[in-house]
Amino acid sequence: MNIHHFMAAYKRVWEGQDKAGFAALFTTDGAYHNTPFQVQRGHAELAAYWARIEHQRDISLRYTVLAETLTGGLAHWHVRYQVASEELFQIWAQSTGTGLPARAPGDSLPRLILDGVLSAEFTGDGLCREARIWWHSTIDDSARPAP
Repeated sequence: MNIHHFMAAYKRVWEGQDKAGFAALFTTDGAYHNTPFQVQRGHAELAAYWARIEHQRDISLRYTVLAETLTGGLAHWHVRYQVASEELFQIWAQSTGTGLPARAPGDSLPRLILDGVLSAEFTGDGLCREARIWWHSTIDDSARPAP
């Protein structure tokens, strides 16, 4: 596997909400650092972490490969999705460190934009040994109705 193949698969498993497919991109002890301070290691942890995408709808991811080496690479990614559960919204708000945006009772859940960079290292057998992402998120204001 190279960074081009990995990013195509990353897009497929995210948009397809495929937690088993996500875990299968990695070695059995592969690591995914979803923040600088959190890591999921091994297929069970990877699939459990990726299960949160079941609370996303209308997912659209695009990416650009920025650099490729013999054993890895770097890509910029950009994803938009509709938050489909209050649980995911709470997870997002806690992970961003910015707190919850104001929502009145009955307001719909927001669409989010995540923009980030992914660094990946691959083994000789074509699986990802380690991936690290750095990202920022914001509410997709273009999806909000005008006041």
